[in-house]
Amino acid sequence: MAKRDAPPRWDRKMQQRLARGEAAALGELYDRFASLVHGLAHRVLGDERAADGVTREVFAHVWEHPDAYDPGQGPLRTWVAAVTHRLAVQRLRATETAALAETGHGSAEATEELELRVRHASVAARADYIVQAMPAPLRAALELAYFQRRDYRQTAADLGVTEDEARRRLRLGLQLLSTAHDTAAPGAPPGYGGAA
Repeated sequence: MAKRDAPPRWDRKMQQRLARGEAAALGELYDRFASLVHGLAHRVLGDERAADGVTREVFAHVWEHPDAYDPGQGPLRTWVAAVTHRLAVQRLRATETAALAETGHGSAEATEELELRVRHASVAARADYIVQAMPAPLRAALELAYFQRRDYRQTAADLGVTEDEARRRLRLGLQLLSTAHDTAAPGAPPGYGGAA
């Protein structure tokens, strides 16, 4: 198992290439993480055009600030997800606050409702990230159980594993997924806790 202070070689090399200003590195990074970034932004914002804008902002931020990534804090993927989350939440707050001001509904109740929406969007984005980041065997078991409505016996048969192994995978996957509500969820990107 890799130590937390030793990120994958690809992450370190990518950061070095970005710091040197290699445009090809940004293209490679985009190819690898664009769907993750767009998906998380869309999950928070619920709007395709806004998610496109945040996706551009994220990759511009990464290009302009490659040294902001600290390999000792975790994988590059996690850092990119945290940047995405932060920028998407900022945009959601700005958009909704402007809409409230425009309609004259800037009351404490409306502000509280906005913060609730931000929290719900943050939990949904964290859940998406957790599912995407979990090991493939756990994700496959959860997908069978959730999307295809399989019980653990059917999941075991579909995956070609024992029933005990299917139960273990489902239990571990659900335990990981349940951390989406935590503000300091294990495996969640740094700074990914809370709504900010």
